[in-house]
Parts: sequence; C-alpha cells; structure tokens
Amino acid sequence: MTTVTKKDLIEQVARDTGLKRVVVKRLVQSLLDNMIYELGRGNRLELRDFGVFETKLRAPRTAQNPRTLQRVKVPAKTIVKFKVGRLMQRAVEDLASAGESLDVSEDRVVTVDNPAYADRHTG
Repeated sequence: MTTVTKKDLIEQVARDTGLKRVVVKRLVQSLLDNMIYELGRGNRLELRDFGVFETKLRAPRTAQNPRTLQRVKVPAKTIVKFKVGRLMQRAVEDLASAGESLDVSEDRVVTVDNPAYADRHTG
C-alpha cells in the first residue's frame, strides 16, 4: 500500500483538469479549510455518494495505563467520524478486486484502462 499525499492529489487533479497546480492547490486547501470550519461548528458534512463527516462527543472515561496498570481519567473530547458513501464503497471494492469498470457518477466511468487512471497507477 502506498501513501498518497495532498500534494500528490493536487498534481493528479491539475493533470486531469488542465488547471495550473497553484490554482488546484488553492481550491483544495479552501475546500479542506471550509470542511474543518464547518465540522468545528458542529455541522454535518454530506458529500453525496462519497460519504458523511460528522462530529461526536466522546464521553469522559477511566482508562488503565498498560505498563503501570494505574487508572487514569481520560477527559471528554470531540472526534470526527466518517461514514463511507454507497458509491465510494462500491468503487473501492471494485478497484480492489482488479480492474473492473466503476460508475463513480452518472456521466463518468472510471476503469484501469482510462488514461487518466492508467497514467497514475502503472509503472
């Protein structure tokens, strides 16, 4: 498994769209900043067919240090949860099972034979 960074995704989107990398970088960062802002305000983010991000308050609890076996109090905290969307789940499963066509939207089909995909995932 390879780690794909934000920089990698920006380069891929710039290549796929023909937009300048600096423009794509600004757009991606703006999207991420706005997602963080909305989640910080307690809003739920629904990206249809991709998934849903939402925050949840994790209650305070008592845990145990495994090394010392000493009990420690863990304070309440807010976490971000992600629930994968139906089409994204299907696309990931299809890719994992090797090279079949996947409908990621009604007007676009992605396959491993697609040049935009093949350029990034062969080598």
